[in-house]
Amino acid sequence: MFSKKELTAQIAAMGILPTDTVLIHTSMRAIGEVENGADGVIDAFRDYLTDGLFLVPTHTWANVHRKQPIYDVKTAVPNIGALPRVAAFRADGVRSLNPTHSMWACGKGAADFVKNEENAPTSGAPGFAWERLAHVGAKILLIGVGNDKNTFIHAVEELANVPDRLEKPYEVTIRDGAGNEYKHLYASYYCSKCEDVSHNFGNFEKPFVALGAQHFGRLGNAEVRVVDAAACRDIILRILGRTSEDLCLERRDIKEELYL
Repeated sequence: MFSKKELTAQIAAMGILPTDTVLIHTSMRAIGEVENGADGVIDAFRDYLTDGLFLVPTHTWANVHRKQPIYDVKTAVPNIGALPRVAAFRADGVRSLNPTHSMWACGKGAADFVKNEENAPTSGAPGFAWERLAHVGAKILLIGVGNDKNTFIHAVEELANVPDRLEKPYEVTIRDGAGNEYKHLYASYYCSKCEDVSHNFGNFEKPFVALGAQHFGRLGNAEVRVVDAAACRDIILRILGRTSEDLCLERRDIKEELYL
């Protein structure tokens, strides 16, 4: 069983600083047995980032959609794993109001980072929380999972106006912690040629590694991909600026001439 002290040492060994903004995508199964379970992992990051910001995706896209367009921040259960289900309802942080791709924030500037998400027209719209990860120099830790779970790449695709990525907008109802309701038009991710383009986001891993945007570490028993959000964004934008092909419709190698 891994203790908080052991996890903290591994976080430091990845090159994470106590002042960093860190977002984690996790597989608790890959990490292995941890003292206090998912709460223990969250506590290790929260306590290590003494002057930083800690973020956990708490997505609800499987439960909030066109046919069921209601998001209540107090009751909406994340559909992406054990750790997000715990983080979403912890009292030491604040959960954003993005209806399908919320995140829980804890630490320095937490409330400011996730504010105004009830007005986001999509999950990764420019100017909102997911896209702003690059602006604050965030480190994205893919703990026991690959870049197919790297939600930030959706935001980069939106920034680049990649076609065929969003469905027709529909009205959503969002309830905040005080019971206030907000209604607006929202567009979920959709591609007419691929069931889920994120399954193929791993195509960008080779360029990330080659250009220094990603290195590797460990947390518990899990391999961790440490991705620099700003560098990740710049590499993808460079690649997309050099081709008109849709690179995420299938698993494929991206030609070196597009990124070197």
